[in-house]
Amino acid sequence: MGKSSLTIILAATALLAGCSDTPETTSRKPEEAALEPLTGQSALWKMYQSARTWAPDVQVHTMSSVPQEGAAAPGKASAWQATFGSVAKGRMRLYTYSTEEAEGNLHKGVFAGLEEAMPGVGPESLFPPAHVKVDSDAAYKTAALRAAPDAPKKKGAAAGGILCLLEKTKERANPVWRIVWGETVAAADVSVYVDATTGDYLKTMH
Repeated sequence: MGKSSLTIILAATALLAGCSDTPETTSRKPEEAALEPLTGQSALWKMYQSARTWAPDVQVHTMSSVPQEGAAAPGKASAWQATFGSVAKGRMRLYTYSTEEAEGNLHKGVFAGLEEAMPGVGPESLFPPAHVKVDSDAAYKTAALRAAPDAPKKKGAAAGGILCLLEKTKERANPVWRIVWGETVAAADVSVYVDATTGDYLKTMH
């Protein structure tokens, strides 16, 4: 065997030995960070796009923010839920949107619940999302100006609870935002109605 051939063989052997000593590395998928809290109008459109694949004639019945730990900017939330109705199907369906996986069967992104009958719910209580021209954060600002001066000091707000409800009432042609100082309507000390189409203040409930 020639000297040059022996040199090539030794070099190749050294290279293979070096490769075998290299520790194996495994690629890890970086954990996805939770998304920022968002306004009701943004969450509504995300859920509506998904609901339309269930029923093309689908319209909104109600929507509300979902109380979560950690304070979000007033008028925004990390999770929202909305009920949509289809007159053609005669059925309703609950959808949720969450910025992360959370308790209460909340999944990141849009999640569709089971279909249900809608007894007593007629077309007059449904509305298209296009009628919601005023977002929840803007409605909160209007409500805060009209609420009792001590509303931010109420027990609901002190606990970090500002509930945003979107619904259609019998008294109004347009859908309305109800901004509630508290995590539930029953436990609230004060809540304010704001027209979701015009942004006008409507009334205060104590």
